[in-house]
Amino acid sequence: MTYCVAIKLQAGLVFLSDSRTNAGLDQISSFRKMMVYENTGDRFMVLLSAGNLSISQSVREILQVTRLNCSDGGEPITIWNATSMFDVARVLGAAVRRIQERDGEALQRSGVDFNVSLILGGQIKGEGMRLFQVYSAGNFIEATAETPYFQVGESKYGKPVLDRVISPETPLDEAAKCALVSMDSTLKSNLSVGLPLDLVLYEEGRFESDKIVCIDEHNPYFRMVRESWGERLRAVFDSIEDPAWNGGQTDVPIRVEPHRNQHLKKITGPEEKLI
Repeated sequence: MTYCVAIKLQAGLVFLSDSRTNAGLDQISSFRKMMVYENTGDRFMVLLSAGNLSISQSVREILQVTRLNCSDGGEPITIWNATSMFDVARVLGAAVRRIQERDGEALQRSGVDFNVSLILGGQIKGEGMRLFQVYSAGNFIEATAETPYFQVGESKYGKPVLDRVISPETPLDEAAKCALVSMDSTLKSNLSVGLPLDLVLYEEGRFESDKIVCIDEHNPYFRMVRESWGERLRAVFDSIEDPAWNGGQTDVPIRVEPHRNQHLKKITGPEEKLI
């Protein structure tokens, strides 16, 4: 499995992925899930992938040569000449469908689902930054101000901190820190996600990035984040008052009458009914 997250902000984009794949407890390997496409001064794009490794690798392999015919008979659209990120997402969707047409039936006969989830984000000169999530059918949705991030893979463990911290106004470095905390929560709770990590920050309007880093278990900043988050989370937990079951001095009693419901009823014998 894997975990990837991408965040769209007013200041830029943040991309983070792990590198673990597994086909059982005794078949664990590392494969990068992130691809960066950059034509300095013209376009900057990042692709994240999760799901069946053979499918995602095949999609990435043919993405650069996939072409969409123009309705006006002009030059076919590729990821390198598209004038919008929407068209790049269309090209990616076409690449997914092409692999499905080629391999889907054979996979189905072998009892393997056609499973791939992709995140595509970036900026092309002439328009603003955009972020898309692409599904196994090749269809996609776009991030909005209300939902400024996408996750693929083991997303549930890292979602709470993103929901509490991330908004379009979040500074780029703060969002990167939040993404790393989100990843740490996932690493802590799921063995199918593992180091090393790939982290990319893109600043709006640059059409290039030099903020690309591979993070392993020896990375000083990530080690600090892991230790600090664990310690301070425990400190906040310890600062919350325990429930006072036996009364006493408290401003937050737990034994109170609910406004609209009743307390749970005990069944004390075979003759009693729940309703």
